[in-house]
Amino acid sequence: MRLSHIVAAFVGFLCSGAVRAHEIGTTRVSVAFQEGHTYDVEIVTDATALAEKLEASPGSDFDEKFRQRVKLAFDGTEVRPQISYSVEPAIDALSAAAATIHLTGQNPPNAQHFTWMFGWTFATYSLTAGSAAQWLEGGETSAPLALASLAPPPGRMSTAWRYLRLGFTHIVPYGLDHMLFVLGIYLLSRRARSVLLQVSAFTVAHSITLGLSMYGLISVPPRIVEPMIALSIAYVAIENIFLSELKSWRIALVFAFGLLHGMGFAGALKELGLPRSEFVTALLTFNVGVEAGQLAVIATAFLLVGWHCAHRDWYRSRIVVPASMLIACTAIYWTIERLSLFA
Repeated sequence: MRLSHIVAAFVGFLCSGAVRAHEIGTTRVSVAFQEGHTYDVEIVTDATALAEKLEASPGSDFDEKFRQRVKLAFDGTEVRPQISYSVEPAIDALSAAAATIHLTGQNPPNAQHFTWMFGWTFATYSLTAGSAAQWLEGGETSAPLALASLAPPPGRMSTAWRYLRLGFTHIVPYGLDHMLFVLGIYLLSRRARSVLLQVSAFTVAHSITLGLSMYGLISVPPRIVEPMIALSIAYVAIENIFLSELKSWRIALVFAFGLLHGMGFAGALKELGLPRSEFVTALLTFNVGVEAGQLAVIATAFLLVGWHCAHRDWYRSRIVVPASMLIACTAIYWTIERLSLFA
């Protein structure tokens, strides 16, 4: 509906005598920023007063007249929104009809701040955006509003997908230390049962400490956790050189090492932050993402090496031992590096 229709609609409502239970207040402006990076500015004001001001302004295009005294800017750069209008009739002879104007559009890429100016009122009015509110005089430019603090919290599905991806990428491709630990578990023997028992123990253990750490029930400083994680990788790799079958105490050790890795996952997750509104969803899906990353490492190792070579007589001497030695040397280097880093 064009702005010129406001006057006609207003007159039509008066003539028809239509009545709605809607109390008219003073001019007010509210801004909403959606997750899809769009904005919607809603202005509610006196329809008669606005129409009179527009009629007194030069020009015949009501849209362009309206834009003359309205400014929306992102990081100091003005944007040109789409405009739509509607009119609510007066509820009695003492009240006025209300015009509701919506200004909508797409946020510029990487925009950080939003500012607003409305010059079609001479009185004080309120500007609200989320929980933030400002009182402005007509024609006054608002203080910059930080978009990051105004965007609505993401929904459950988008939160779940985001933290699932973060959990996966924390293993593949960014978690080389965790990848080498999982490879060390895989290389112990050719039996699927051996791999399954170790991975299960590791999963249960790191899930426990990840949850406890994120809820603040335990806290171990990174200067202890990170070198110990590197040592756990070295131990598993060295043990692979001397063992060819799974021992019961190996499962207990993997479980203990899983507790360490869980605290390492928690450290990374704390840096990413968890949304308060979807804390449990984010925590669970991050953990699922971690598991998916670990399974991807094992599946890749099986497809590249295990499937073709595990049944060969030379598999252990040519694959397991050299690979374990390489993992052990890398982990020992990481241990020394992390100890010196936190010294």
